Amino acid sequence: MRNNIRWLIVFMLFVATGLSFLDRQVLSIAIIKIQEEFKISDVEYGLINTSFLISYAIMFTVGGWLIDRVGGKTGLAVSVGLWSVANSLHAVMHSFTQLLTFRFFLGMGEGGCFPGAAWTVYRWFDNKERALANGIAIGGSAIGAVVAPPLTIWLSTHYGWRGGFLIPGLTGIAWVAVWLLIPWRKEQLQGETQPTPVVTIPLLTLLRNRVTWVFILIRFMLDPVFYFMMFWIPKYLSAVRNVSFEEIGTLFWIPFLALGVANILGGWLSGRLIAGGFSVNKARKTVMGLAAALTLTAPLIEWTSSVNMAVALMAVFMFAHGFWITNYITAISDMFGQKATSTVVGLSGTAGALSGLLLNPLMGAVIQQYSYRPLWIASGLLYPLAFLLLRWLIPRIQELDRNNHAPAGEPSPLPETA
Repeated sequence: MRNNIRWLIVFMLFVATGLSFLDRQVLSIAIIKIQEEFKISDVEYGLINTSFLISYAIMFTVGGWLIDRVGGKTGLAVSVGLWSVANSLHAVMHSFTQLLTFRFFLGMGEGGCFPGAAWTVYRWFDNKERALANGIAIGGSAIGAVVAPPLTIWLSTHYGWRGGFLIPGLTGIAWVAVWLLIPWRKEQLQGETQPTPVVTIPLLTLLRNRVTWVFILIRFMLDPVFYFMMFWIPKYLSAVRNVSFEEIGTLFWIPFLALGVANILGGWLSGRLIAGGFSVNKARKTVMGLAAALTLTAPLIEWTSSVNMAVALMAVFMFAHGFWITNYITAISDMFGQKATSTVVGLSGTAGALSGLLLNPLMGAVIQQYSYRPLWIASGLLYPLAFLLLRWLIPRIQELDRNNHAPAGEPSPLPETA
């Protein structure tokens, strides 16, 4: 019974992360018709996207902090419910101000998705299955990115652009209803009568912890690379590779499919290594090291003459990112457990979103003044650099000591305890 329910929960997380990416991408397609109907300028559209990114960045940390305290069931219900209502409200917008507001609330809701998923997986899975469960859970985001363009176009064709927002929004509300019906406390499923009390680490204590800042630094370094792949691939294919708009639609999904497969496969491989005798530390770092090595192929995208080969190399890069991000998030849960996983995932996610927000204009300047070449080179070097920092600054991935919040056997990096 418990085994069936925990995999049902993982499937629900897969759907939730898929909806999060689907819902945020609908506007990028529907904006063509919205701009025609409401005369929204490109500058206003930029402000609308900024509104989402600001609330998303803030709520990554705030949402993670709250979920560590209220739990994944309540936290994710509120998170998915909020962004689904906000997405549905896009369907009734009639002005720039309304769209700006609804986009802000969409970001608020979505900020709690990935911290909540990480917390929930830790709650239900041990270290042998945790990476696989995390891979499935966050793999939904890649699938959401794959299906968003064709699904939005289909919905808009049959139900108008408003239907492209309303139907996914209502689907998210239905998700919340199903989520709340699932028996939750694993203590109840195991026949225990008293739930385990939730012990959390205060935020200020976490911020004085060196390990927390290592995870934040790594996400700050690497998220702009992922945003570069998400936001600039279509323009690169058009401007540099002379690929038509229609053909871009047939190619753009391939790297994201590779990402979704790698999310799951990277988690499975990590679990298999542990089952085969590897320590948690060695298993997570082996897969992340392999991922970092694969990203070294990114600069070749600039030099290959074949469009198909360029897209294949992009798929290799996104495959590597899938290996990396699954084990990165799992490593956070390995170290911080139920006490602070969601908060640390949230802090790192906020750092990544802010880094992407700050550096995206710089990317545009580099492309405009020079070319895409420096960005492809940086994409290939940053993951190996992050891996070296991980190995140097976190010698062992293992649960923090319950008393001093340091890896067992090491002195506390904190001046005080929680």
